Amino acid sequence: MRLCIIGAGYVGLVSGTCFADMGNSVICCDIDNDKIRKLNSGIIPIYEPGLEEMVKRNVKQFRLRFSNNISESIRKSDVIFICVGTPTNKKTNDANLKYVFQVANKIKMNLNKYKIIVTKSTVPVTTGDKIEKILNKNKFKTKFDVVSNPEFLREGEAIRDFVVPDRVVVGGKSKKAIKIMKSLYLPIVKKSSRFFSTTRRGAELVKYASNAFLASKISFINEIFFITNYRTSNIN
Repeated sequence: MRLCIIGAGYVGLVSGTCFADMGNSVICCDIDNDKIRKLNSGIIPIYEPGLEEMVKRNVKQFRLRFSNNISESIRKSDVIFICVGTPTNKKTNDANLKYVFQVANKIKMNLNKYKIIVTKSTVPVTTGDKIEKILNKNKFKTKFDVVSNPEFLREGEAIRDFVVPDRVVVGGKSKKAIKIMKSLYLPIVKKSSRFFSTTRRGAELVKYASNAFLASKISFINEIFFITNYRTSNIN
């Protein structure tokens, strides 16, 4: 498949490279010209074990490219992944979705045929609905589907987490889009039942629930550590 990854940060670069290694034609895009220049020169802006070798191999085999021409990359692709940052607003403490919506508007202006738009960025529930509302205003009334496909990548284990996932979650309303997404992930889920399809809002909620559960586990073990050390020091 022809994929466009918008946002060549940690999630976008790892996902794009792994998709390319699975045999897809991938363009990783970013508005950061310096980052794209470095990637085209073989300089990887992040450290992740095995990533540099995988990037170079797929670039050499013409399956992976890097570009700052987002409009052209969108028009040439069948599936577009939104992998931009969603930083926390300092004043309101909620997710800042301006980059997600900027990408959605960029896609809207370049919808030249049916495409699947995939949100991999961590976004609040109903963000997919808002993206769909933006895209519905495309001037050619081109058909599209918006799905949610959250990531569960750990730093230092990102490639392994992508290639041997605990689960692949895809949420959407369109059976056609779900079928295409399952086909895309087939090389890494065909030997197990790790592919889960749900509603778009359900997939968005799964990511937040996963993050909250991880935070709870960390808080719990920190509390146990504190209590254990406090009691030990009192006994001594």
